[in-house]
Amino acid sequence: MLECVSIEPSGSANWAIIWLHGLGADGHDFEPIVPQLRLPADAGVRFVFPHAPVRPVTINAGMVMRAWYDISGINLRRDQDTQGIAASVKAIEALIEREIQRGIDASRIVLAGFSQGGAMALHVGLRYPRQLAGIIALSSYLLFAEQLADQASAANAGIPMFIGHGSMDPVVPFPLGEMTARQLSQAGHPVEWHSYQMPHSVCPEQIEHIGAWLRQLVG
Repeated sequence: MLECVSIEPSGSANWAIIWLHGLGADGHDFEPIVPQLRLPADAGVRFVFPHAPVRPVTINAGMVMRAWYDISGINLRRDQDTQGIAASVKAIEALIEREIQRGIDASRIVLAGFSQGGAMALHVGLRYPRQLAGIIALSSYLLFAEQLADQASAANAGIPMFIGHGSMDPVVPFPLGEMTARQLSQAGHPVEWHSYQMPHSVCPEQIEHIGAWLRQLVG
């Protein structure tokens, strides 16, 4: 089981948000935004911020860092680390199953992620066999987009999504984020798409939009 940073609600947990960090970060990366989302206390939302495994990353000269999978080059749509992605899928699914074992129905579990973590949130969420509550993908992209039609789970055919991307992103090009939102919308998913004047990061406006989307989701 992956090591995680967890933030528990004041009362019993009714919802869980599993939030996956980006390349080279860790589970503490998005911990500070929790109060900024302004979720109602009585919703009972547990936040789970896992730490990705440590591995050498080819695009970063083989430096060892936390990563959900290896990246070999700037072309994010080719030469994907199939084995690394598959291992992270199992690890993330294990976190979902742990929340279910702790009494939270799958339909009340949100997968969220930034950059590489957002790619994993989309990859797992769209293929997971039980209905999930939603997916948040920030500054991200689809892994194996050409395989999605054949691999997508019927249970999550209508899963709502929040997708946001910076128009000045030098790491994951903005058109890739636009393409991801468009492809998922065309596949029938209810996608809330936002663009922001920012680089590969998050901004206060985006956090406010995510909070509003989540507040609507958790009622």
